[in-house]
Amino acid sequence: MAKHEKISEAVVRRLPIYLRYLSYLQQVNVTTVSSQQMGMNLDVNPAQIRKDLAAFGDFGKKGIGYDVNYLVENIRQILKLTEEVRVVLVGAGHLGHAISNYNAYMKDNMRIAAIFDNDPQKWGKEVAGLLIQPMEEMAKTIQAQNIKLAIMTIPATAAQAVCDQLIQAGIKGILNFAPTTIRVPKDVRVHYADVTSNLQSLAYYLT
Repeated sequence: MAKHEKISEAVVRRLPIYLRYLSYLQQVNVTTVSSQQMGMNLDVNPAQIRKDLAAFGDFGKKGIGYDVNYLVENIRQILKLTEEVRVVLVGAGHLGHAISNYNAYMKDNMRIAAIFDNDPQKWGKEVAGLLIQPMEEMAKTIQAQNIKLAIMTIPATAAQAVCDQLIQAGIKGILNFAPTTIRVPKDVRVHYADVTSNLQSLAYYLT
């Protein structure tokens, strides 16, 4: 949808936060919620919530609020979570293992579908029900399963080369745990999971 192309990244990053909260409300059988209530529980300005959601459609009713089930369904559609989203993981080290084992807890139809590593001693070993595959099989597997998202848990020195391989195979979104910036074409998005930087920024607030 052309309208979505104008949506800022900040808005897109807040949608999963709204979805997680609304999914909790479903679990406790809450059927309607106001932007004020959402804002209070999520520490987000209610006006910002209304603006974010209004960018995608008219989901609320004045004086009533939002229908929780309806809003969950629509946010899932916006985030393309209505069908299974397969993800490839590159790097079967300690962090890769931890993320793979998290597969059982992943919701909204997202799952790691294949794991790759360049260490021959790891090939064929099972992690969370998946066999670690050699890098040489990566492109074929990505294309065969029509995988569009990737997670990289590899050393910084290998990040750009692996990123290039992923993009050539058809990957359009990468979550990068490697402590380095990677270059990608305009039609590919990269998000960085930098634990050290996040901890350093938290340290600023210590007294």
